[in-house]
Amino acid sequence: MKRILLFLTFAVLILSACQKDVADETTPPGTGTVSAADKVKDTSLMIAREAYLWYKQIPASFNARSYADPNKIMQAIRQYSNEPGFAEPVDRWSFAMLQKDWDNASSGISGDLGIGIFFRNSTDLRVTYVEPESAAGKAGVQRTWRLTKINGSTDINTSDASIDFIVNAIYGGSAATITFQKPDATSVELTLNPSSYQEKPLILDTVYKSGGKTIGYLVLNSFLGNIDQIKAGFESSFSMFATEGVTDMIVDLRYNGGGYVSLQQELANYLAPNTVAAGTVMYKQTFNDILAQYNSTVNFSKKGTLSPSKIVFIISQNTASASEALVNIMKPHLEIKTVGPSASNGKPVGYFDIPVGEWYVFPVSLRLVNSLGEGSYFNGFTPDKLVIDGLDKPWGDLTEDCLASAMKYLTTGAFRFESRETERSNLEALNSYNKMYSQKLKVMVENRVKIPGLN
Repeated sequence: MKRILLFLTFAVLILSACQKDVADETTPPGTGTVSAADKVKDTSLMIAREAYLWYKQIPASFNARSYADPNKIMQAIRQYSNEPGFAEPVDRWSFAMLQKDWDNASSGISGDLGIGIFFRNSTDLRVTYVEPESAAGKAGVQRTWRLTKINGSTDINTSDASIDFIVNAIYGGSAATITFQKPDATSVELTLNPSSYQEKPLILDTVYKSGGKTIGYLVLNSFLGNIDQIKAGFESSFSMFATEGVTDMIVDLRYNGGGYVSLQQELANYLAPNTVAAGTVMYKQTFNDILAQYNSTVNFSKKGTLSPSKIVFIISQNTASASEALVNIMKPHLEIKTVGPSASNGKPVGYFDIPVGEWYVFPVSLRLVNSLGEGSYFNGFTPDKLVIDGLDKPWGDLTEDCLASAMKYLTTGAFRFESRETERSNLEALNSYNKMYSQKLKVMVENRVKIPGLN
């Protein structure tokens, strides 16, 4: 599936199984011939009335047939997600997707140009990351490169019209001719064509020695993809960290929108210190009262020999769902700090894939809380230290703002003083440009639970 915006993020809980029989299980209102499309819509609503966390708030008068498709229905039910302590509905994520598209997205198969982008300031658009197997990756595009011309236009700024143009050009599914300015001030013009590729979410693993500490650094952009490959990557990385004598960790989730709960759990087991005994509660996941029999508790089962005493997570507005859950579930068990340019997305809930015709529907259906019962972070996690995203620095550069701040804390106990306060005025403005992220997939995917009649 074409990655729709800047980064792949969503929080989805996947429970796969049998296809729902739309014709047999739908009881349409009224009489007369009912179209196949209306049957799918009716069934989508019926599912929401059973699986949605806030199903009791969906009014009896809700008319599914007045919406264009299951995705519009799922978006429409979001308004009925009133949660104690929050003035506005909390659901921003319920959605539906054609099964063929979801099958690609959930396995980490994309078909875009292969770059993430964001503004360093209001006129400075940078490459945030590059997928190595994509068109951009094969052309040698790197994080830090500045986009100075797109399809002949140099009008690149944070106005709504410019953002619409940029998003359509970069993620619209067509070839794009882009002029990039490199860090040495030279420029290169490349015509990139969308192509199918396997994402590589594990971007970097390395070790730094400073201040008497040996610090491991892991950059992970998603918990989606080839599960076996990602698990093998974790095993390799943490074996290296242990061999190098790592004492503390920096885990970079700034562009990680979540993914499979099983991979989040795998990483948590590697990050857990040796003081966390087997059988200690890692997290609890709960459904609504209709599906309460599927509530469950997952315990730690330590992997590897690494035993960090502190972890600093790098987060941003792109950090969502399974990646936020990782931060939350580790908090009760060792010293955790967060740094980054903004609060995280705020998605402590997930879904499972429920087949309806050619679609999967994903009404928010599950909460995930840590061993202390904490998990209502609908406003996201506010970083312990607000630091700009150092988009002018490559991955692993110790002068990159977020990494430098995390390193400073782990080696001295105090966060780095902002040396680029002149850019601070841009920070809040840049964090408000949610339009660039409005369609990003944020997923917490639970692929181990089977609910008869729904999946």
